[in-house]
Amino acid sequence: MRPGGSAASQAVGTTPMNIVLLYPPPWKISEHGDPPYPPGEGAPAGFNDNAVLSGDFTQTPYGLLSLAAQLLRAGLRVSVFNLSNYPWPEVEKRIHRLVDVDLFGLSCLTANRRGMAMLVRFIRRVHPAARIVVGGPHVSALPLATLEHIPEIDVVVMGEGERTFLEIVNRMLRAEAIDDLPGAAWRSGTRCQVGPPTIPIEDLDTLASPVHYYDIGTLLTSRGCPKCCTFCSSRMMWGRRPRFHSVDFVLDMLEAAVRRHGRKIIAIKDDTFTADRDRALEICRQIRHRNLVFIWSCETRADCLDEELLGAMRMAGCKRISLGVESASEKILKNIRKQVLPDLVQDVTQLIKRYGIQIRYYMMVGNRGETYETFHQSIEFINRCQPNQFVFSQLHLYPGTEEFDLFMANGIVSSEIFFQRDFLCLTVFAGQSRDEQKIRTCLARMQGVQNCWQYRAEDYAEIGARLPEHSNLYMDLCCACLREGNPVAAQRHLDRAAALGYALSGRIFNARACIAAANQDVEKAAAHLETALNCYPHSDVIENRERLKNWLSRGGPLSGKPLVLNCEDHFESNRICCAPEHPDPLPLPATIYET
Repeated sequence: MRPGGSAASQAVGTTPMNIVLLYPPPWKISEHGDPPYPPGEGAPAGFNDNAVLSGDFTQTPYGLLSLAAQLLRAGLRVSVFNLSNYPWPEVEKRIHRLVDVDLFGLSCLTANRRGMAMLVRFIRRVHPAARIVVGGPHVSALPLATLEHIPEIDVVVMGEGERTFLEIVNRMLRAEAIDDLPGAAWRSGTRCQVGPPTIPIEDLDTLASPVHYYDIGTLLTSRGCPKCCTFCSSRMMWGRRPRFHSVDFVLDMLEAAVRRHGRKIIAIKDDTFTADRDRALEICRQIRHRNLVFIWSCETRADCLDEELLGAMRMAGCKRISLGVESASEKILKNIRKQVLPDLVQDVTQLIKRYGIQIRYYMMVGNRGETYETFHQSIEFINRCQPNQFVFSQLHLYPGTEEFDLFMANGIVSSEIFFQRDFLCLTVFAGQSRDEQKIRTCLARMQGVQNCWQYRAEDYAEIGARLPEHSNLYMDLCCACLREGNPVAAQRHLDRAAALGYALSGRIFNARACIAAANQDVEKAAAHLETALNCYPHSDVIENRERLKNWLSRGGPLSGKPLVLNCEDHFESNRICCAPEHPDPLPLPATIYET
């Protein structure tokens, strides 16, 4: 990171200013045990609060943390609160306790647009003098409609928000009006106006990185995607051409996450991490050169991978690659302008398997041209290619996408629907209506991430010839041997993984517990689990402790059933969740609290 940053990142003056950035809940969530809020305030019909209170939804948008980083570098006082899964009474309590806040900034997705609206109305009642600014992909696509429907909002920031938000802060410090501001829409008396589009930040390295201020495990190393899928709003947010942080900037971010914060597992959430192939290759080489030991995942496209790059990614610690496949029907792929054919996905999947990387397919249902036959083409394709995991999602219409514009041009939807109805996302089926119910019935049996295929010990042994003395591979071998009932070989591979410096010590001890359980040494298994929990409470380590407790409560060895523990090493089970990237019930900082 460049020490001084760009001139646009510097706030003027030294006037004290309190800024609070919020990630709102999707709606009014009730306290545990209380009845749900009524229609219009609580969850949509057919939903319960648990449907969105975990996983990706509860993760603070990276853009909000980036805003905070720019403000902190400029010497301003800012607090970030993730309220995404907070019961509404707790949300109100937190807002009441804040004092002397000059500026509230809220992040709005389509899924939390209702919670955002209810939150800004409450903020306006409690903090009438504060300025309220909202950004994010949903309001970026509907700036005027948002201002018209939610009069408590003063300004909407559109698209890439760092420079625009800092300019709002600077104008507030100078007591200047907020009008004619690039990248913003604002309220001027009874009128709502939109400023000119902002110029994309050409040199992303001039930005302060959130990882230098917060302990986070998710990073963005680029903005935008080189392609133009009709269902995606990336171009609306980031522009038509992808932009990249330099290799050195990325390595500095990774080093801060790994060495300063102790992160051992990182999710790289670029739209297409390997869009610049040579840059991605150099990042992988430099990870090893700097001796940064961690495990990571990324998302990319099949047409942005090759064997040399895959080998480098695996040696640098890449554990999982997620591919946007969407469909196996060439007709549908053409309709959504995916520009990747199934044959290429199949070939690249086999390349990825040569290096033992976990593969996840993102699939879609309901695009234009979808029929029961095309849906089964996708199922058959998955069965043929055998990724490790796949997940189906239905077509959602997001404002700012070409797909939404197409439906709107045909009079099927309008922007008003987002303000009039309480759905989570605008789910549609654009295929043959006669097949919709049959497809939805099939989808109901495949909700969430589906496990499809696992590497065997013999697969990893063959891969080992291409990955000599790689600690992650030995850990994978250990887990495969345990699955196959060979604890002796598992122990040998585990010892080698530990000797080579495998990144996650908690998983080492969890595997030791699994091996001890396979050998029916319950005392040793329990001791290893406690050590694993002290290293870090990975979700499957907690699950294994519960398995041990339940087994003992049913009589333990007297039950006649063996103790079986889980050694599977899924990416999500390793994630470390803490504020402000994830919700945290800890008290807010005293600096902005009533005393």
